[in-house]
Amino acid sequence: MIRTCLMLLFWTMLLPIAAFVSLWTIATDNIRLLYKVGMWGAFTGVRLAGVKVRTIGLEKLDPQRTYIFMSNHASNIDPPLLLPLIPRRTSVMAKKELFSYPILGKVMTLGALVPVDRGNREAGISAVRAAADVIRQGVNMTIYIEGKRSYDGKLLPFKKGPFYLAQETSVPVVPVSIAGTHEIMPKTRFSIQPGVVTVTFHDPIEPSDFGTRECLMGKVRQQINQGLGERYRELNSGTHSLEASKNSESNAKGMARADANSEASPDAKLRNHTGSGAGDVSGLSR
Repeated sequence: MIRTCLMLLFWTMLLPIAAFVSLWTIATDNIRLLYKVGMWGAFTGVRLAGVKVRTIGLEKLDPQRTYIFMSNHASNIDPPLLLPLIPRRTSVMAKKELFSYPILGKVMTLGALVPVDRGNREAGISAVRAAADVIRQGVNMTIYIEGKRSYDGKLLPFKKGPFYLAQETSVPVVPVSIAGTHEIMPKTRFSIQPGVVTVTFHDPIEPSDFGTRECLMGKVRQQINQGLGERYRELNSGTHSLEASKNSESNAKGMARADANSEASPDAKLRNHTGSGAGDVSGLSR
């Protein structure tokens, strides 16, 4: 508990600096300094709480490329651990209510964060389009693919919206496994227990290897599962992934012909996917 208080005290002391840099950011219309201060402060605070971080596979990433990072989520300390590790700047989705605050909302907009209303499907579709625009500007996107924290450290069902986003933007997807945060700070506990967290960046999945949305979902789930601790792994994840790949690829040609013959606008096509989860972007927002 003492280390947790130390982390919170450090973040509190950093607030005046962050406020000053925020005003400078608004005045100059440049987010770079604030982003660096924010990422340094987040990572340093967690380290002060006694959390050591071990990274695997970071060297596989090309800093010049844009990626969608899809990660599991078991603890509140996942974001301040993962986001500072990502090469270059990354965006996330945030509650739309936060954008209504004058200074905070302006800074979040400059940072290319995407507002989302979790309870509104039509707004969710707009959030997917907005996220696609951010990615096309060369900003990475980080998604906690389960949509909420896991109670037991095991993978929850994935949200479908992020996989539509991946197919819409055609940028590589990087599955990320965060192992150890469930023991350090589970969903049901406020205090942080010192320990070691392993963050594994798996091989990027190139757009040419996506297959269908279900196939991509299976590939991402299998890789994330492999990077979890043994007690948290799904024993049948590989089987499910293989079955999803086979079933998806068997229908790929028919789906491709249907897309090719469709004359609908991009917005109409996106709405057509809402029945299968394209509008569900809650996996992008927590």
